[in-house]
Amino acid sequence: MYKIVYLSLLGLAAAAPAPQRNKGGQQKATAQQQAMRVPMGITQAQDGSMILDDMVMVKYVLLSPRKHNVRYSKTEQWLTSPSGLPIRFKIAAPADQFLPASGVPGAAATSPNGTMGANVLLHGDGGQSFFDMPNQNVQANTMGVALLAPNPNLFWGGGSGLQRTDGVAHAQAVNDWIQNEMPQRVAVNMSAMVFSGVSGGSLLMSGFFVPAQMQNYAPSAVELNCGGMPPQVPVQNAAAVASTRIHFQSTQSELKLLQGSIPQSVTAYEQIAANQGLSTAQINQLQTVDNTPQGGHCAFDGQDFVSGVQTMLTSYSNVVQGGNGIVTGMGAPSNGQVTTGVVGNENLQFTGGRKRDEESMVVARWAQDVVEEDDVALLACDRTSC
Repeated sequence: MYKIVYLSLLGLAAAAPAPQRNKGGQQKATAQQQAMRVPMGITQAQDGSMILDDMVMVKYVLLSPRKHNVRYSKTEQWLTSPSGLPIRFKIAAPADQFLPASGVPGAAATSPNGTMGANVLLHGDGGQSFFDMPNQNVQANTMGVALLAPNPNLFWGGGSGLQRTDGVAHAQAVNDWIQNEMPQRVAVNMSAMVFSGVSGGSLLMSGFFVPAQMQNYAPSAVELNCGGMPPQVPVQNAAAVASTRIHFQSTQSELKLLQGSIPQSVTAYEQIAANQGLSTAQINQLQTVDNTPQGGHCAFDGQDFVSGVQTMLTSYSNVVQGGNGIVTGMGAPSNGQVTTGVVGNENLQFTGGRKRDEESMVVARWAQDVVEEDDVALLACDRTSC
């Protein structure tokens, strides 16, 4: 583990933006550097499963930027270097599903080919949902996985807002981690992969991962929570995308920034399915949308970002894995039934949302538990003994 962390810190130094200073004039750590100070290791999930929290450098070959018709940032030029991308991950599964090489106590799997699927979660800007891991409990024979964005600000796709300048590289790294790294640690059914996005993670999913990588997992399912955008790269396999179960979830008071992009994403994916010859009934079975709760950004329970995201992820199997479509705990006036077909419901109606100059997609409450003192990071008492 120590070697992996060392390599990752080298990467942070190479990829980080110009340093910021705190009130005392000391260099302020980036969100990614602060995340490194939260210990990795093995803990127990809420349902008694085990959570493996570790990091690995993911090496990959990126396709030509001309083929993807996107511009590469300076950061991305480093990210495509031989050292690869530092991907911190959490895998939550019953202990006996881990391979002994994982180091998880009770690991008993003898082959990477398992019977359980996995729900891979991409957090929102700032990384909150990675540390919360709202998908940690097993649902519908599906283990939970969360990946931390390899970006100084912990933004999936890099950039900011709707401009995800490192989207191609990040989507490729997610795919390569699933294909090459995950089977080294846990027995998984690679034919039963599903995905969840939160805010900025949903932008990476809808804009880059689904159009470029979904052919590796079809038929699959994606829950896009409080975020969405049309494909930003060419669709590599339209039939695979058209067969994907996709649910778009928002709120009535979504951020102004996303009030345009989410309906555009709904329309774009509906058109992909229609172009593949799917009927209205078939599209409505595969693609659904809801924004009935009155809450703000990701506050699906009408209360708060964290509890709202947890509300949706507690019931993801009900929504995208053949369940009854009901999410318990949704905020008023929603009745919890969220699986409304997209055809005829593309033009979502919003009633509020913060002004554009007041918007921020960043939620990083986890970082409040990390404090700096004389350039030494100490963990607050609620994370470890003091």
